Amino acid sequence: MRSVIKRPTEEETNLSGFQLFKKLTEDEFIRLNYDKTCSLFKKGTIVYREGNRLTGFYCVTKGIVKLFKTGVDGKEQILRFAKRGEIIAYRSLLSQELACTTAKVIEEAVLCHVPYQTLLYLIQSNWQFSHHMLQIVCRELREANDYITDIAQKTVRERLAEVLLLLKENFDLDNQNNLQISLTREELANMVGTATESVIRLLSEFKQDKLIELQGRKIKFLNIPALRRVANI
Repeated sequence: MRSVIKRPTEEETNLSGFQLFKKLTEDEFIRLNYDKTCSLFKKGTIVYREGNRLTGFYCVTKGIVKLFKTGVDGKEQILRFAKRGEIIAYRSLLSQELACTTAKVIEEAVLCHVPYQTLLYLIQSNWQFSHHMLQIVCRELREANDYITDIAQKTVRERLAEVLLLLKENFDLDNQNNLQISLTREELANMVGTATESVIRLLSEFKQDKLIELQGRKIKFLNIPALRRVANI
């Protein structure tokens, strides 16, 4: 299941930049670094699958990981993308349930695995760490609630515009206003919750309306205020 291509560098395994670990004591941070196991994963690697029993959570220190659920017809429903500084697999671990999502690397990544016992130790020994974990869980719950509301109340056109703006917020734009994450049309459709053909048609409409420019998978933002109006935000 795991495809390790080489050992990551010391810089690539550094967890000091993670907001979650900012309030750890020196001894707690030493314990965290001692217990972690870091590996470099190729693009396309499945880190864990829905239904797997997890032994710890992962810290993303490089690259991008796609988190999704699979429907009865095999269609992916993308929940989010995790980038440097974020953690994955913690919710199922905290609830002691099987993994509720599949994690797939879409841009070569370094992931540091932190064992369950280490997580318990940090939760029990540091209330500020526990509080921050609770905030992360609550934020993810709010995002899930927002998504359910959007699916029920917004048109596909509005949802696509909102997804593009969310991707911009999470991954920023380069100096030419290109979105700094490369996704297939199918992946965009899986985020929006619609057919790939609908996304292709709507992206073409957005291009005609001069909201964006398209060059292969590259998406260039031309008129962000107008895109916000389309998204009905």
